[in-house]
Amino acid sequence: AKDYELRQYETAKWVSTVIRGETQKEAMRQGFWKLFHYIQGKNEREMKIDMTVPVTCLIKSGCTDFKISFFVPFEHQDSPPQPTDSDVFIEERKAAAIFVRSFGGFASTEKYAEEAEALARILRNRGQPFHEDFFYTAGYDSPFKLFNRHNEVWYFKK
Repeated sequence: AKDYELRQYETAKWVSTVIRGETQKEAMRQGFWKLFHYIQGKNEREMKIDMTVPVTCLIKSGCTDFKISFFVPFEHQDSPPQPTDSDVFIEERKAAAIFVRSFGGFASTEKYAEEAEALARILRNRGQPFHEDFFYTAGYDSPFKLFNRHNEVWYFKK
């Protein structure tokens, strides 16, 4: 469709952390740094791992816990080094069909919420069943990239 796409993602490992009781913006900042330290060598092998995109954030309705995640690079999918920070963990996300809406610019918490609501409205209008109680934000750019930025919101298909 012109205003969203349906993607099929395979099972994959992500390195994640949950930040509780902060604003989404602050949770993203804290979570990013915890995960960044992991890829910089704060893991059992003291191994540096390439930064990947997207950086995702799980948003659950009525919940102030935010799960921030980095995709584990393909070469480490089979056996990613274990984190040494007890707040950081490796998770395996199962294969899924995901509705994706893309947008540009610098994505604020409000902009992500607006885009998620727009996607939810479109999916409801088209009779597409999806899990409405949570969505992911996905950011693809460094904060230093000023132009042609790429952001997404994801809803999982039922």
